[in-house]
Amino acid sequence: MARVSFANPNEITGKAKEAYEKLAAAGKLTNMKQALLQDYATYDAFMAWYTSWDRLVEVVGERAATIYAHAVSSTNGCLLCSLFFISDLAALGEDADNINFSEDEQLLADLGAQIVKDPTNVSDEIFEQLKKKYTDSEIVAIVGFAAQMMATNNFNSMLRIDVDERLLPIRDKFRPATWRADIK
Repeated sequence: MARVSFANPNEITGKAKEAYEKLAAAGKLTNMKQALLQDYATYDAFMAWYTSWDRLVEVVGERAATIYAHAVSSTNGCLLCSLFFISDLAALGEDADNINFSEDEQLLADLGAQIVKDPTNVSDEIFEQLKKKYTDSEIVAIVGFAAQMMATNNFNSMLRIDVDERLLPIRDKFRPATWRADIK
């Protein structure tokens, strides 16, 4: 159960209420968004994720972006975000446990895992590979997205945001990260 209540449409006002109603009408009112709408400024900041996502897709393509987002989320141990990307991968015809990565996708998956595990020590080898494939602007977009994704992961995990109902049937597909078990 979430550590905070979800925004109540009968109690919120102003921009939060407008956002709530718009999301509800579009069928996009997720549990995370309902929690975020407790504070509109925080909701607004987190919605920039979509701008970052759109740019990432522009740079690497939807499949690679989804693989990258899943790598960040699963390495970070975020149940909710991981399930969203497992669902998105399935919609792309992929089984998250058996992806045949292209070279670029493997690079992004490795980068995502390294950023989560130790952002101050991402290998020079990964950066050399990134520099061969992407411009500095594109690298900023790729790394910036990971930072946005990690913020989302941390918000959902720390507040224990409930898994959305549509994701419950695939809950058993989540593979919790275990790398932290060795950290003392």
